[in-house]
Amino acid sequence: MDRARRWLVAWGLGYAAVGGASVLVPLYAIALDASLAFVGLIAATAALVGVPGALAWAGLAARTRRRRPFVLVALGATAVVLALVPLATTPVAVLVLNAALWFVVAAAVPVLNLIVVEGAPVDDWDGHIASLNAWQGYGWVGGLLVGTAWTLAVPGFGVDPIAGQRLLFLVLAGVAAAALLLARAWYPEPSTVSAERFRRVYARLPHANWGAGRYLRASLYGPARIFWELRALRKGSGSRRTGSRIPIPLAGFSASLRRYVLAVVVFSLGFAVFWGPVPAFLAERVDDGAVFGVYLAGNLGSAVCYGPAGRLAGRYAPRVVQAGALAGRGALFPGVALVGVVLPAAAPPALAGYALAFGLIGATWAFIAVTTAGIVSRLADESTRGAALGAQAAAAGLATAVGSALGGAVAGAAGYLATFALGAALVFVGLAGVVLDR
Repeated sequence: MDRARRWLVAWGLGYAAVGGASVLVPLYAIALDASLAFVGLIAATAALVGVPGALAWAGLAARTRRRRPFVLVALGATAVVLALVPLATTPVAVLVLNAALWFVVAAAVPVLNLIVVEGAPVDDWDGHIASLNAWQGYGWVGGLLVGTAWTLAVPGFGVDPIAGQRLLFLVLAGVAAAALLLARAWYPEPSTVSAERFRRVYARLPHANWGAGRYLRASLYGPARIFWELRALRKGSGSRRTGSRIPIPLAGFSASLRRYVLAVVVFSLGFAVFWGPVPAFLAERVDDGAVFGVYLAGNLGSAVCYGPAGRLAGRYAPRVVQAGALAGRGALFPGVALVGVVLPAAAPPALAGYALAFGLIGATWAFIAVTTAGIVSRLADESTRGAALGAQAAAAGLATAVGSALGGAVAGAAGYLATFALGAALVFVGLAGVVLDR
């Protein structure tokens, strides 16, 4: 790796801290007696705060004409927040700190996009953004590996489980602090790419090989994708506006595109209904190390299938590929609950069943993530493509937040099987929208 790109290693290390915290935070909240509904609310707030954070920080970066300090602030704030979580003694405090974590991490990503393409020809931007996403993905999986190893090893030293969780937060805070020091030492030269130029080029990029990243759970796109494509929507990109120049999402788009976006919203809602109470479901049945391991299996399932998904989508109609993945995912959701019913908790067959089920769920995610952008791009003409992707990403992101809260509430009232069945039903309704509108 050339000297100008070494800072990606530092950011990947910081993302390892975030990846480990993504599972540790709900487990810690559960240890503090958080209800199922509250666990879903933690996921919902994390989904909601990212884009406002990106918008706020991007505005500050534009006014100050500085970008690199925001990356340092993000890593430093990540270290501070993770160090503070062990001091939290109530689920509410954990929720607030987790929201702060996702606010600062998500806020840095659009700025990172600008830095990573600095000095590169436009034709190479796609590859540089893919590299950024890849390092984030490596870090995320690395954080899950650390969490798995730590939570499996600590009980052997006689450490209380909740004390082990608090110590792991401090370890992750140390990882983020190390990332801060490396980023400070390896920073590239100041970026000169303007936000507006990046937005215009970004809308034309294919987005086909950018990597699945961390967004296995529910949301089709992360804060960077939503942020830049909402910028395209706000700037017009061919969509109609009112006399006050306020954009009307989906106005000016074809009826088939609007129907497809609605289908995406419905199946994204189903994904989030399932994932909202999953940490609590697993924590009741297996130890913390196994919970980390199950999440790791899901992420690895997605990672190994992302390339084949792209090739399959190129060989067959994207809607057909997506329909198959949605059908498989919808069937797997209630299957996870049935594993808990049929097999004894914490028994090796149950652990293997959870790992297999979540690995397959991760694999289906790769196919869905690859095909969605392609379908939207095909349904929109060139002048509205950026706006279409932005509107779809924003709608799916909102569905993710709503679904996470809904899933936790339903699980608390009706149990996991009913919740996972509801998630599956929403996925199949979305699937019908994808198939019937071909």
